[in-house]
Amino acid sequence: MTHLQGALPALMTPHAPNGGPNLTALRALVRHLLTKGIGGFYVNGTTGEGVFMSVADREQVLETVMDEVAGQVPVVSHVGAMAAGDAFHLAGHAAACGADGFASIIPPQYNNPAGVEAYYRQLAGAAPNLPFFMYLINASVPILPLVEALLDVPNLAGGKYTGPDMFEFRRVLDAGAGRDAWSLSSGMDEMCVAAVLAGSVGNIGSTLNFMPGAYVRMRSLVAEGKTDQAMQLQLKANRVTAIMIDHGFGGALYTVVNHLGIDAGSPRLPNLEQDAAGAETMLRSLQQAGFDDLAAM
Repeated sequence: MTHLQGALPALMTPHAPNGGPNLTALRALVRHLLTKGIGGFYVNGTTGEGVFMSVADREQVLETVMDEVAGQVPVVSHVGAMAAGDAFHLAGHAAACGADGFASIIPPQYNNPAGVEAYYRQLAGAAPNLPFFMYLINASVPILPLVEALLDVPNLAGGKYTGPDMFEFRRVLDAGAGRDAWSLSSGMDEMCVAAVLAGSVGNIGSTLNFMPGAYVRMRSLVAEGKTDQAMQLQLKANRVTAIMIDHGFGGALYTVVNHLGIDAGSPRLPNLEQDAAGAETMLRSLQQAGFDDLAAM
């Protein structure tokens, strides 16, 4: 089964003026990121705005990424959707495309533990020969009991945990100990180093769309025993992240990637585009915080 290892961008989706995916820009972004030593791609997730896109658009994005990557690194397709049938369909599509795995959030308004468990079981079964990864973010039900209840699912290969609680992270990681394939990636960029120390084999995040090399280096420094240097780099990256959060992260991400020369366009609602003045102010602050050095890594 696929193990998600290293630094993986939660790939954003560039958009054309008509609101659909800009596939030319998407290819350019993928090519750029492949030069940065990344461990793979996580497609159509929260950062990719998959849940705001039509099934057809999500299929087109995955097919384009698969074609551009051409087997160089693993590709995981996020298929979570409000309508369970859409998620099941997208899981089958991921398998047909040759993706290396598929994943899903707990869909909005799924608040019943038994209902969430049933959703994940049926979804995993929609592509039984493909590794399935739970996407644990803003969970509406207790996480550890949910994971423990699903350990008998044959193709469950681990998950992506997005949050700051490294105690819970480790408990989820330990829950799958002894399985043939089990890995837990961190999804909170600001906690990358802490998650590596807690046992993460991979980190999947939004800011890896423009500074993936920083996270590749953080992971290397920890592996070399240079934890203090890794933490200094983490703090530098976190200053950039904090500035973007202060300016509205959804729109800020598109501003930054456009600034790097990729025609990302604008985000999809409910994310909002930055106005020109706000974008200019933010970019000045980012450059003062060392953005250019981080993006160049």
